[in-house]
Amino acid sequence: MFFDTRRELQIIIEESLKVFDGTAFPAVLIDIPADKQHGEFSCNVALQLSRVLKKSPLIIAQQILPRLQELLSTSSLKEQIAKIEIKTPGFINFYLSPEGFYDVLYDVFRQKDNYGTSDVERGRTLCLEFVSANPTGPLTVAHGRQAAMGDTLANILGATGFDVKREYYVNDEGNQINILGRSIKVRAQQILNLDVAFPEDSYQGDYVRDMAKILIKQEDIRSPEDLDKQPERVFREFGVKYLMDLIRDDLKDFSVHFDTWSYQSKIATNAAIEELLVDFKKKGFVYENEGAWWFKSTQWGDDKDRVVKKSDGQYTYLTPDIVYHKDKFARGFERIVNILGPDHHGYIPRIKAAAAALGHSVDDLDVLIVQLATIYRDGKEVSMSTRRGEFITLREVMGEVGRDAARFFFLMRQASAQLEFDLELAKKQSPENPVYYIQYAHARIYSIIRKAQDDLHCIPKTQDLKYLQQPQELDLMRKIALYPDILIGCAKTLEPFGLVRYLQEVAAAFHKFYDSCRVLDEDKELSAERLGLIEAARIVLGNGLKLLGVSAPQKM
Repeated sequence: MFFDTRRELQIIIEESLKVFDGTAFPAVLIDIPADKQHGEFSCNVALQLSRVLKKSPLIIAQQILPRLQELLSTSSLKEQIAKIEIKTPGFINFYLSPEGFYDVLYDVFRQKDNYGTSDVERGRTLCLEFVSANPTGPLTVAHGRQAAMGDTLANILGATGFDVKREYYVNDEGNQINILGRSIKVRAQQILNLDVAFPEDSYQGDYVRDMAKILIKQEDIRSPEDLDKQPERVFREFGVKYLMDLIRDDLKDFSVHFDTWSYQSKIATNAAIEELLVDFKKKGFVYENEGAWWFKSTQWGDDKDRVVKKSDGQYTYLTPDIVYHKDKFARGFERIVNILGPDHHGYIPRIKAAAAALGHSVDDLDVLIVQLATIYRDGKEVSMSTRRGEFITLREVMGEVGRDAARFFFLMRQASAQLEFDLELAKKQSPENPVYYIQYAHARIYSIIRKAQDDLHCIPKTQDLKYLQQPQELDLMRKIALYPDILIGCAKTLEPFGLVRYLQEVAAAFHKFYDSCRVLDEDKELSAERLGLIEAARIVLGNGLKLLGVSAPQKM
């Protein structure tokens, strides 16, 4: 509702600026102040015009005000805006009337499960690639954070109109896969009692030994001689398939699904790579130097050109990635978003340069870096190393704290910030635990409404509201009104954390309201309206939790 009101206010303010004939006007921006004392909306256009008109912002705001009031008096907002105030140094602040807040609740009751959704990005296609962990081991907590981030972001982008496709890119070729195959083979040799040292650079987790045992049984290998007869590819292919099945199961149980599973071996074939390099060379995007082929990534802002084909004929890891992005764009996506780990910072300018070389804007491709998650148990950091096999898997975290807490806790910081995941806090059933705090608010509202219906035969009122005017009631309505704007903001910044923080604020506003205002009052009309208010809060909490992939319980 705030989104629609802000849009209409923007049109009205732009019209009011015509009092300054012949002046080029800046874009009118309307903010939602953090402090409610500054109203529900605030505009700084007078400050922006100050240099142009060479006047004080306060004087400019005062000159705009009469025309602004006139236009509002004949608009659809005339009952919703209670007053307009000019504040130093020249801000124009707008305050909603109780009727304006009631309209918020009417929107919620009318739209219910769809409240918060919008069509601001309607029809735009977007490919969101996330997790894309190499199939060299089980998913770790780092992958879990990326999974929660990507899936939630996809939900939010979909809620604002994007046609989103979730994609997982399987790097099933290259040196890491070769190392995996060798690791499995050596473990199989040891199981068959061969005195073979385990290479230092191999994957050392217990899961590799388990895989070797399964392979021995699957291939009916009974002796070292039988083992030696197996081609090297058998170990690689078995490892990739086994681990991808494991990864799929983990993601399914984490409520993360993908529309597309793309495989490097199928997309970035030698023929596809050579076709790309020949095309780039014709266009002058690739040149040869000392036997190697170099991509002119500096042409689009990279700090240095990048080798795409080594002097020995081997491709660098960038080359198949360019082919993969060419494939993405060829599928018709207008925008591509990749979620990657913190070791990919240097990758961003070169892959954006590749997008430009493919004929697209660098702005058509976004790369989000998700920082690592540090796990704490009993106040102590748990050390992790994938290669040494010392790590906590996503499966272990889900088993210890549950899916809901795991997803929520992975989202409790911005992607750019290091995350500290406290296992003990995530298991607590108390207000200290933020996901419990929000879920409890949702369940508590269900309980209150059920009690009112069963014991007092009182149901939430969803129209003709008139009694909700206490500060705590208005505060809760103000929070509810922000929901659509919160989602639009999260979609624009590609950052789900704003929704997490917002739901905590809604839960806090509800608890504060409930502690101050008696819902089940002797005044049945007031009770019905307050039941309507908390029902609207419940709808928002439920809708938001759904986007986070977290359940919204009816009782706890």
